[in-house]
Formats: sequence, C-alpha cells, structure tokens
Amino acid sequence: MKRVHLVPVLVSLCLAPAAALAQEQGTAPPEGDGGEGPPARAGEPGAAGDDASEGNAQPGAATGQPGQATAQPASAVTAPGPDGETEPAAPPQRRKDEAPGGIVEQAGVGGEVGYGRAGVLELGGSAGFTAAADFTSANLTPSLGWFLLDNLQISGLLGVAYIEADDQDATMFSLLVEPSYHLPFGDTTFGFMGFGAGASHVEHAGLGLSFSPRVGAKFLVGRSGILTPSLSYLYTTHDTDGMSGETLMAVSSSLSANIGYTVMW
Repeated sequence: MKRVHLVPVLVSLCLAPAAALAQEQGTAPPEGDGGEGPPARAGEPGAAGDDASEGNAQPGAATGQPGQATAQPASAVTAPGPDGETEPAAPPQRRKDEAPGGIVEQAGVGGEVGYGRAGVLELGGSAGFTAAADFTSANLTPSLGWFLLDNLQISGLLGVAYIEADDQDATMFSLLVEPSYHLPFGDTTFGFMGFGAGASHVEHAGLGLSFSPRVGAKFLVGRSGILTPSLSYLYTTHDTDGMSGETLMAVSSSLSANIGYTVMW
C-alpha cells in the first residue's frame, strides 16, 4: 500500500488563493478612487469643465458661427452671387400706376391703369360742322392729351376751320393749350370741362389770340377707345386796318358741336 504525501498538496492549496489576491491588488487602482481611473487634467478630454463647455458649444449655438438660427427681416434676405458670395436681394419693382409722372403704357379697361390716372396718354381728334342762314363752318381738330395728375389733363389742340359768311370765306388755323378736369361718373363715363388759350391765324387778317372754353362727356369704347361729344365756344381777336388807316380790333366768335374719338395707352 502506497503512502500519499498530503503536505505538499495542502501547501499548494493554501498558497494559490494568496497569489491570486496579490495579482489582483497589483492591477487595481488605489483605494479611495471608487474604482475610477486617474483624474483628468485640465484641458484634456473628459475634464468636468470641458464637458460643460462642450455641452454649451453646440453647432449653431454661438453667435456668428455657421448654422446660427436667427430670424432676419425679409428685406435682408440674401442670395448667392456668381462667385459664391452672398449679395442683397433686388428690391421689388414699383408698379407703373405708382410711379409719379412719366407715360403709362397699356392703359385701359382691364389694364393696370384706368383712364384718368396720372401718366395716361390720349391721342385722337374731333370734328364739327355748323350750318345756319348765310353761315357755314366746318372744323377739324387733332389733339394730344396727357394726364399730369389724376383727372387733370393738359392737352394740345391744333384746329383747322373753314368759315363762310355773307359770301365771304376764310380759313383759320389755331393752336391752343387746354387744361381740363375730368369728373368720373362711373368706370366708363366721364364728364369734363376745359379752357383753351393760344394763337390763331385768319386769312386776310393775320395773327390773333384765341380762347375756347369746352364742355362735354367721354365714353370708353372697348379697351382703349374714347368717344367724346362736346360743345366749344371759340373767341378770337385780330388787328385790322380801318378805312382811315387806323388799326382796329376785329372780334369773331362761334359756337360749334363736335364729336371726337381718341385712344389711350
């Protein structure tokens, strides 16, 4: 029967736990740190102050950093230019009916600007005929008008009239400047009153002065046509030579009914 040596076995069983414990104590951190690693130094990742600063310094949170979400007015909106740089957006263009002065294009029914508004241009003419005992008169008057202000028009009238009275006839030319005021009665109906003043030339009498008040109505026809019935009174003065050689003033006047047609744009 063999003998079992128990002493070496017992010694090895007692020393094995001690060696394992010594090995674990050599790798563990010093007591009192709660099992955590060495404290982080200032400026290194993981420091408490850096964590707080990193939590606050998120993208777009600092003023002036890319991605900053700040509200801007609509007028400050910029668009990228051809070189990649931001450029101010172009200001909105003004409507034609808001522009002071100038000539308005495409005015009329259905357009941006209606008749009688500032800047509207009117081109056309009128004709009239008067017949009575021993008196006949026919006239043709081209005209050009422009609305300086709303409902206030300034017009140029070039008149040619043929007059026959008491077996005598004469041709008269007149050039008048007429301011007139237009009173709207609706979208397509206007009343107007004007007073023209200028110069005239009568055959065999020479140059003289002319004055012509005029009243009438204007009716819009289609998109830009205007039908204009009116009454005008023409008063002219001329210097003439008397029988004794002295200079006399000759005065003539006539009342005529006219019908005109003009277009606007």
